[in-house]
Parts: sequence; C-alpha cells; structure tokens
Amino acid sequence: MKHLTKALVATTLSLTATTALADATAMRCSHQLPPAHAVSKVIDRWAAEVETLSQGEIDVQVFGADSLVGAKENITATAKGDIECAFSVQFQWGKTLPIMTVTTRPFAFSDMNIWRNWDGSDAANFLEDKLRQKGVENVVWLFQTSDSVFTSKGKYLKAPEDFKGLKIRGLVPAFNSAIEALGASPVSMSGGEVYQGLATGVIDAALTGTDAAVSRKYYEVQDHFAVVPVISVYFHGYLNPKFYAGLSDTAKAALDEAGKKAAVWAVEEAEAAAAAAPADLATKGVNVYTLTPEENKALEAVMQPAFDAKFSSDDPESQKLLELIDQLRGQG
Repeated sequence: MKHLTKALVATTLSLTATTALADATAMRCSHQLPPAHAVSKVIDRWAAEVETLSQGEIDVQVFGADSLVGAKENITATAKGDIECAFSVQFQWGKTLPIMTVTTRPFAFSDMNIWRNWDGSDAANFLEDKLRQKGVENVVWLFQTSDSVFTSKGKYLKAPEDFKGLKIRGLVPAFNSAIEALGASPVSMSGGEVYQGLATGVIDAALTGTDAAVSRKYYEVQDHFAVVPVISVYFHGYLNPKFYAGLSDTAKAALDEAGKKAAVWAVEEAEAAAAAAPADLATKGVNVYTLTPEENKALEAVMQPAFDAKFSSDDPESQKLLELIDQLRGQG
C-alpha cells in the first residue's frame, strides 16, 4: 500500500491499472480526509489488508486529503473509470442518491447497534444495490460517528434560538431544511472547505464530527463546541464496476473480507474517538459542552419535522430503508 503525494499525481494518473506495476493491479483510491482523521487511519488498515488477502494481486495506492481527485468529483471519477476506487461521506450523494443521506435525520441514528450490525445487513445490501444502479460497486462501510459538535464563536449553540441569523455549514437538502427551521442559513460545503470558510467568515458556525473537530483543527477558528448526537456520519468505499469485474475471485474475496474487518475497526475507532474527543478539544483551550437530554429533545422537536417534510417520508423506498434499519436497533 502506497501513499502518493501531489507531486506524483500527474504521473500516477497517466498509468493504467495494467501497467502501473508488472506483478500487481494498481488500485488508486481517493478520499478527502487528512492523515490524522480516525477514518483515514482505518482506510490505511483496510488497504494493507486488501493487499495481504489478495496475495499481492492488488496494489492499493491511497491518496488522501483531496490529493488525487476532489471530494465532489470522487463519485463521478470512479463511475467513469478515471480512477479505480474512492471513499465518500454520505452527504456527497446529495441529489444523485438522496436515500444515502437517511442518517442525517436529526437525532434518529444514535443507537450504536445499528452500526455494529450494519455490514452485511439487509439495510446495507439495499443501499449497495442502489449504488450499483448509480455506477459504483460498494466494497466497504466505515462508520465515523454519531456524536457531532455545533461549533461557534462567543456562545454555545444548544437551544433553537441560538441559531437564529447564523450562516452555518449545511449538508444535504433535507438536513438543511432542519437548519433553516432553527432560523439559520445553511451553506453546503465539504469537510475540507469548512476551516477556510470559518476563518474567512463565509460561515459563522459549523457542524462536524467531534473527532473531526480535533483532526481538522477547528479549534483554531472557533471557541465554543456543543456536543450533540444530531446525525450519524459514515464513509463508504467503492470501485469502478468494470475494474471490479476484471478482478480474480481471489481479489474479490480479499475485498469482501477486508471490508468486513474494516467495518468493525471503524466502529471501534469511532467509539474510542467519541470517548476521547471532548477532552481532546478541551485541551486546546476551547469551551466544550455536552447537551442534556432535554436540550437535545428541544432541538429534535424543531429539526426532525422539517427534515421529514423535505426527505419525502411518504416515499416507499425511503420507508423501506427505515424499516430495514429499525431491524438493527437493540441487537447485541
């Protein structure tokens, strides 16, 4: 498994999967995360495991921090075959496959049993089929967090009235409706763009994973962090279908087994990060506050109805997915 720098990107892009190495098939994997991010570390472990289990057939080349393809282009680049592999957060499916953003329903997905049992579940298979129809072959699910932080300056964002008049990082249309219901103006942007947006005043506040607030150094440009289980965030890794079809049975089995392992690693890393992140943030000299159940309920009462109205809660496929996800709740 290789990490390649921007200086090598142009050269690497000119290589085909069959000529990159004489004895292995090159698989270039693009993602947006910085090296210190917990999910980035899991991707590295996954890449090494794929190489080991494929007995060297696949040479996984990992390009993080948007160094190969930008976050907004990963899906299209993989579907077209410009690259072989990419990882995206669910928000990036936006209007292309809105059902992928179901876990942004405010306060609905904090049960960790959903994520412990996700890989191989009927819910996961349902989404994998939808992804296949959109031109990518999903190979790994990587849960990131169900703990988020609203970041801000000067005060905590912990009650509906605290959001009024703010420009805040948005995600997808349905979730943005929930932000608007609070009186804020959402500005959709990828995680890699938020720091600059905060630093320059394009946005006043942000929503991110508690762990990402540390790894992306939001504490340099914000001073109040309110911990809240408002959404669940996950990444997933996918391949170009033609590239996947050309792999041997050994390589496909390696991807399957590595994907199962990585799904477990991601949950373990997420739980560890969620436990440590608030204290890590506090050591940076910022103010950290965890909302009470009553404060969460007050936000939920405003946000969830607005989300549901936009997400088309009467859509049969959306309802089917929600039912499949409900089957995972409470499982040991």
